[in-house]
Amino acid sequence: MPRFFLNSIDPDSRFLILTGENAAHAKVLRLKNGDELTVCDAAGTDYRCTVSDVAPGQISLVVREAVPAESEAAVRCAVYMAFAKSDKFEHVIQKATELGAAELVCFPSARCVSRPDEKSLKKKLERWQKIAASAAEQSRRGRIPEVLALPSYAAALERAAQAELAVCFYENEERRTFRSAVEAALPLKTAALLTGPEGGFSDEEVLLAQRAGLQICTLGPRILRCETAPLCALSAVLFAAGALD
Repeated sequence: MPRFFLNSIDPDSRFLILTGENAAHAKVLRLKNGDELTVCDAAGTDYRCTVSDVAPGQISLVVREAVPAESEAAVRCAVYMAFAKSDKFEHVIQKATELGAAELVCFPSARCVSRPDEKSLKKKLERWQKIAASAAEQSRRGRIPEVLALPSYAAALERAAQAELAVCFYENEERRTFRSAVEAALPLKTAALLTGPEGGFSDEEVLLAQRAGLQICTLGPRILRCETAPLCALSAVLFAAGALD
């Protein structure tokens, strides 16, 4: 069944209208009167609708019922990734959204090669949010993850530390495994997963994370690329929490 996202839907509304990109997409799908589709408010509610009228630039819908989105994970997981070169963060946004991430947060750290200025970061954020929206629609998500950029490593630590399970991944950690940290935290409702740039976190940054209340964990004996580590960690949390059943 085709799926569309609309913001600010009145929960009591019996009629909806698709315009703009949504209407253009509906035209590509050749929707006609009587066809059924789902409209999501991007906040966890699905509206099952029937097409009532097709006009140039807009599609009119009748709402049959509103139901909670079934595709959202019970655990709200935020992925924190230090600025990386090229389009690596775009790849993580797309795949993490498909997997079920609730938030995608980028931030600067000591070994970041990429350091976008305010102007370019604003443009990137707009593009990144569109990538998240497209991935959410394709994967039949009930929510569109928010993509954020924080001004500092300290801000990332402060925000991440609010989660029930807050982890900073460090390749030189030898004692604390991620598996043990996750198992000790179950059942959990929120998680924050912090991964570094191409060169990883510095020893000083790891110490700061520990002082902020984050657990320092290893993701195993292999060195993962900066775009692989967050997806590996996210998948592990969702699997342990039963979100992939």
